[in-house]
Amino acid sequence: MLEKIIEKRRSIYNLGKKETLAPEKVVKLVEHCAKHCPTAFNSQSSRVVVLFNKHHEKLWNIALDTIKKIIPAEAFVKTEQKVNSCFKSGYGTILYFEEDNTTKNLQEKFPLYKDNFPIWAEQASGMLQNLIWISLAEKDVGASLQHYNPLINGMVKKEWNIPESWRLIAQMPFGSIEAPADKKDFIPIKERVKIYK
Repeated sequence: MLEKIIEKRRSIYNLGKKETLAPEKVVKLVEHCAKHCPTAFNSQSSRVVVLFNKHHEKLWNIALDTIKKIIPAEAFVKTEQKVNSCFKSGYGTILYFEEDNTTKNLQEKFPLYKDNFPIWAEQASGMLQNLIWISLAEKDVGASLQHYNPLINGMVKKEWNIPESWRLIAQMPFGSIEAPADKKDFIPIKERVKIYK
């Protein structure tokens, strides 16, 4: 069963606004994953913000406004089409953050592992992103993972009153699946996994 859900998790770029999972159920799913995701030293440094409706659309308007200022007009047209049809077209976005003060405190408390704590925090964030993504896929909600940070960090913090110590890691637009993901090619698994008995 879990294997099939893992296979079902794909980057879905044709999102729609049909609420295939009610907002309160999305929130419950996110909270459950955030609570139970493993973290080094039980640091629990990952933070999540869930945006629906006008907040979701505002995020992608911020991204477009920011990008428009830094790329040529002819390139912006393609970017605008992608953002509007692949991300803004959904009904919500999950923002992933790391609470950097938690990592700094652990570095001070356990200097032997100082260099590892930022790495472990990033790994925990990746695990949380994957947990939520798989959980959404299991409920037939499409999603993809985007990285418009650090370009949008300042505006996001200002718009949603995000604490200064929260560092934006990724954005996950989600919504109804309007078209399946494209076929995916795989490197032969024997080239990626070695077994010794």
